[in-house]
Amino acid sequence: MALLQSLVLLLFLYICAADPLGEFCNKDSNVSGNGMISANIDNLLAELVAETAKTGYIATSYGKDQDKVFGLAQCRGDVDSKDCASCIQDAAKQIRQRCVNQADARIWYDYCFLRYNTENFVGKVDTSFGIFYYNVENVTDPKSFNKELGALMDEIRSQAVVPKNEGLGKGETTLSPFVTLYALVQCTRDLSQIDCAQCLAIAVGNFPNFCNNKKGCRVLYSSCYVRYELYPFFFPLDSKNTLADTSIKVVVFP
Repeated sequence: MALLQSLVLLLFLYICAADPLGEFCNKDSNVSGNGMISANIDNLLAELVAETAKTGYIATSYGKDQDKVFGLAQCRGDVDSKDCASCIQDAAKQIRQRCVNQADARIWYDYCFLRYNTENFVGKVDTSFGIFYYNVENVTDPKSFNKELGALMDEIRSQAVVPKNEGLGKGETTLSPFVTLYALVQCTRDLSQIDCAQCLAIAVGNFPNFCNNKKGCRVLYSSCYVRYELYPFFFPLDSKNTLADTSIKVVVFP
C-alpha cells in the first residue's frame, strides 16, 4: 500500500510539474514579432535552455543597446538536473506561445521559473505580481497549526539567506503521529541576503490574506517562492503521509 501511495504521489507530482502554474505577459511591453527584440528573445531563450540545468540557475542578456533583452531562469533547488532541463525547455516553449509579442514575460512551473524583459531586473526584488494557490480545506486546530507553521517558516527562511544554500530552505515538522507539515522557500539567486529575506517576508506576510488557516498554500513572486503542505512535495520524498490533496484554488494579484 505504501508503494502504491508513493507511485500515485509521483504521478501527481509529474502531472503538476508538466503544466505551468501561471504566467505574466505585460501588455504594455508589446513588440513586433519580426523585430530585433523578438529575435533577441528567441536567442536568449536558447541560451537559457542550454545553460540553466548545469547549475540550476542563469541570469544573462542578449543583444545590444535598446534591443538588449535580459533573462533569468532558475529551477527549484531540490530538483535534479534532468527534471530541471525538461522544465526549462517547456517553460521556454510555453512562454513564447502565451506571451507572443510581449518583451516583459514570466512563467512559473512547479519545478522552475523563467522570465525576460528589456529592462534590467537582475538583483532587484520584484513582488509586483503574485500568484497564490491555496487548499480549500481548513485545518482543525488553527491556533496550534499557525504556531507550528510560523516556527517552521522562520527556520527555513533563515536557511534560505545562508549563501551556501543558494536561496533555498526546506523542512518539515510533526504535528501529530499521523500528520506532518512540509514547507519550502526559495529566492532567485540574483538577490542579496537582505533582498531575499525581504521577498520571503512579504510572501509569508500574505498568508493571512490568501491562505489563512488553510491546509496548503503557495505564493509565487518573480523573486521568490513559498509553499507549505500536509503532504511531501519536495525531494527527497518522505515515504510517510504520501496522499496529496488536490482541492486547491488560485488567486492572481493584482
